[in-house]
Amino acid sequence: MKSRLKKQRSVISMVLGLVLVLPFVTVHSAESIKPILGDDGLYHQSWFLTSFMDLKEDLAEAQAEGKRFAVLWEQKGCPYCRDLHTINFADPKINKYVRENFVVLQLNMWGDREVTDFDGETLPEKAIARKWGVVFTPTMQFFVEESELKAGKGGRDQMVWMMPGYFRKGHFLGSFEFVKERIYEKRHFQKYIGEKLAAESPSGDH
Repeated sequence: MKSRLKKQRSVISMVLGLVLVLPFVTVHSAESIKPILGDDGLYHQSWFLTSFMDLKEDLAEAQAEGKRFAVLWEQKGCPYCRDLHTINFADPKINKYVRENFVVLQLNMWGDREVTDFDGETLPEKAIARKWGVVFTPTMQFFVEESELKAGKGGRDQMVWMMPGYFRKGHFLGSFEFVKERIYEKRHFQKYIGEKLAAESPSGDH
């Protein structure tokens, strides 16, 4: 009798443990891809880089983590910026891939925060945007690795790839793979993404 009661208590404890743990896991996973609308009017991801705005240091930090470095430009009221967060980054596969392989710094195309460019020049965000040729949002810029930095050159000359505008999910994820796997060294993006998407389900959401 005591043995049976002990076994029942053990089963009850295990079930209660699952009841307590599983909701936490589910909520945590959902929260990790839920965008946050900030006071600045921009949507943010909780895992975006918190930066001192020195881009060479940010690049070095990404490198130390075994990741590539990217800058995402957005602006308040941009509907495609919202879609980037609520559609693209809301996809668990995309969110996981980017988080695991990239450090992303979000900048405001009209912002006033001081940013130190790769060439050492310190300017407000909006001036860096003009200097780099950013004219609309969202724009995602991907940069060289630390050992490949060109001395005395700003971010415009340190890029390996850029997403100028909103890319649908297939092209969006493909851009990150294009950089992470250094495919840009061998092939043009349009050829790469065309073959990649053709190899996948033709009826899928590209």
